[in-house]
Formats: sequence, C-alpha cells, structure tokens
Amino acid sequence: MAHQRPSPTRLGAVAIYLGDNLPLLQSFQSGSFRLVYLDPPFNTGRVQRRVRLNTTRDPSGDRIGFGGQRYRSTVRGEDRFEDSFEDYLGFLRPRLTQVHRLLTPDGSLFVHLDYREVHYVKVMLDEIFGRTSFINEIIWAYDYGARSTRRWSPKHDNLLWYAKDPKHYVFNLGAVDRIPYLAPKLAGEAKAARGKTPTDTWWQTIVSPTGKEKTGYPTQKPLAILRRIIRVHSDPGDRVLDAFAGSGSIGEAAAADGRHAELIDSSSRAVAVMTERLRRFAPTVTR
Repeated sequence: MAHQRPSPTRLGAVAIYLGDNLPLLQSFQSGSFRLVYLDPPFNTGRVQRRVRLNTTRDPSGDRIGFGGQRYRSTVRGEDRFEDSFEDYLGFLRPRLTQVHRLLTPDGSLFVHLDYREVHYVKVMLDEIFGRTSFINEIIWAYDYGARSTRRWSPKHDNLLWYAKDPKHYVFNLGAVDRIPYLAPKLAGEAKAARGKTPTDTWWQTIVSPTGKEKTGYPTQKPLAILRRIIRVHSDPGDRVLDAFAGSGSIGEAAAADGRHAELIDSSSRAVAVMTERLRRFAPTVTR
C-alpha cells in the first residue's frame, strides 16, 4: 500500500555493533524495524579478497579508470574473508527467523544474494514469511569485470523482497529515482523528459575501483541501489537494520535520508571502516 513520503528534516542516527549477529538480533525488541536489508556471504566457496589502494592520476600509471584516465596505485593493505559454508541454510535460518520477528507489521525484508543460493533461500523464506509475503525478485544487472569464455558471464545479483504483511507495506513509488527510456521517441517528448520508474531489473554499475565511494572493503554495494531501497521502502525517522553491514553502505544511505541505521558485523575491520566512513553521523559503536 503506497502512501505519501514525508520530507526528511535531519540526518539519521547510526549505531554500529561488533559481534555475531544472531545473539544481537535476539536482543532487539520485536517489531523494531521498518526495513531490514541483508547482504550475507554468497557462499562462493572461495576467499573474498579486496586489495586497498591509494590512487593518483598519472599519465604513465598502472591502471586505467573512468573515461580512460590513467592512475598510479599504491597498495595500502588487504581485506579478505572465507566465503564457504558447510550448512549455508542452517546458518541463515535462525537469523532470518529473527528478522521476521523484528519487522514492524508493515515492514519489509530485502535479502541480497546471487545465482548460487538464491533459489534455496527463497524456498526457506517462503516457509518463514509465507509464500504470499514474497513481493518481488529484483535483478541488479551490471557490466564490469572479467568475462568467461566457457559460459555466459554472470553479471547480476538477486534481491528478494518480502513484506511482513503482503497487503500492507511501505512502497513510496513517488520517491524513486526515474531512469531514461530506452526508446525515448516511442515514449513521447513529455514522458521522455520525465523518465520512467524502474522495473524489477535495475541496471547500475558497480562501485568504481577509483571512485570516492570506494572503501576497499570486499563486496561493497553501490549507494545508488541502496538509496532506492531506503527511499521507497521506509520513511524518515524509521529504523533500518543491516546485520551483515560490511562497509556500512546501508548506514550511509539511511542516515543521509533521515533514517536511523543499526549496523552489525563480526569483523573488526568492517567496524573500523564503518566508523570512519560514517563519522559525520557521530555513530555509537558497541564492541
């Protein structure tokens, strides 16, 4: 059910927690969050690794960035974690069960996955939330990185959207960013100038390796994707939860738009990255 979106009047608060997210989720009060976004490990079976670099523009540099500009890079360090689970669904189930408890009656859950596990997780979410609570599968498509020569290169992620109550949830379509028509002449001048609302397929590039948004943390997601979720599926003043917070992108998207973000991660490096990235929101940090 759509409703008018109030205008944010101030920045939101940010709370950061270091630790295993399951006992922390169990400690929160039921019905506390209007929106929960989860970006768990994808169970790729390999080590997720991201080298942290300092880059400066240099015509003879070792890297090519946006617009063909060349950059020279200096390694500052490396972040890595094992992304392999013997019982992936057994790991997620109690956490997703807690999230169902934590959502407000009109709240929504977004789970960010890829092709490896999304179908198994959807079946499990159907059991926890009920099949009618599944609203959309959103495909985030991008075109960057290595190409396969033995299959169609996988260049998309999957976001599963579930509503606590499939008949009553926050969906501020008027707050969404509009995108260009692929065939503007067919749409007509007025519609083309206004742009169209996105469908369930979102085209958005990854976080630029040389851009200001980049934190160097593995699996960082672009703010453009997360802002869309925040603005459409919550209102200013709402509490938003990310239990696999990583670099804190949800925290930045939420707090900048007047929401209150609670961020959990088991990595001390992630908490350090979030604390520095979100310092303009004066986050509280619980270790």
